[in-house]
Amino acid sequence: MVLAIFGPTASGKTAVAEAIADRIGGEVVSADSMQAYRGLPILTAQPRSPTRLVGIWPLSHEGSVGEYGALAHTAIDELLAAGRTPVVAGGTGLYLRAALVDLQLPPAPSRELRGHWERLYDRIGAANAYALLAERDPEAASQVHRNDRRRVVRALELWALGSSLRPSSAQLWSEEMRRPTIVFGLEVPRDVLLTRIDARTRQMFEAGVEDEVHAALLGPISATALHALGLREIADLGRERAREALIVRTRRYAAYQRKWMRRIPGLVTVNADRPPGEIADDILEMASARQRLPAGRAG
Repeated sequence: MVLAIFGPTASGKTAVAEAIADRIGGEVVSADSMQAYRGLPILTAQPRSPTRLVGIWPLSHEGSVGEYGALAHTAIDELLAAGRTPVVAGGTGLYLRAALVDLQLPPAPSRELRGHWERLYDRIGAANAYALLAERDPEAASQVHRNDRRRVVRALELWALGSSLRPSSAQLWSEEMRRPTIVFGLEVPRDVLLTRIDARTRQMFEAGVEDEVHAALLGPISATALHALGLREIADLGRERAREALIVRTRRYAAYQRKWMRRIPGLVTVNADRPPGEIADDILEMASARQRLPAGRAG
């Protein structure tokens, strides 16, 4: 069986997943789009313990959901074949889903096609590009913000390829899991979560995240990696303004993750306002009630 742990940023997913893996001799598989990159361990809150699919791509690499999904399937299948429990943990909803199912992903565009739509977007402006998308694929337009350049360009690419951004989003959680899986959602009271986000952001700056970001930007970096939460703010703003901007963005992202979590059918919610070991024990007890897990606890 596969155990999956999802929750908003700062909900304690990593600590809980590691505690579960330690107790049953399993291994954690990351489902975080930014932790897949090397070079930003502080900014992306990478786990210190060895974790599969963390730091697998250089910052210059254009990572994709499809590429990640194939790697996650391999990691999960290898662990199951070895008689170990994969504990898939992360806060990127689409990556979590890609790890657990065989997603029918939209076709990938050529560089030429993407370049065409990016140039068009920049030439006619955000409002006109969004209006063009609304005319050609109104359902896709309803799913993106008019000023989200990356998503508007992607939606126009898909329209040109005879596909759409809308169907994959609508059907995302209706597909069968590849392997028997239980998905647990970590619930933390909003005020507690906001306090954790503030504290973690302060810790990042104390740990040297500014130097890390500036060093990363000295080399080639992909458009995907540039979307790491807080990278632009830290690069462009002074310390105090960057810290406040990162807190605001992280709070918004956490709210989005909480909404995403509610879309997962069969999700088992867990109170996560307590020590990770206690949460791990409860998760294992609930999982054991459904299917026997490997015997033996560590520690």
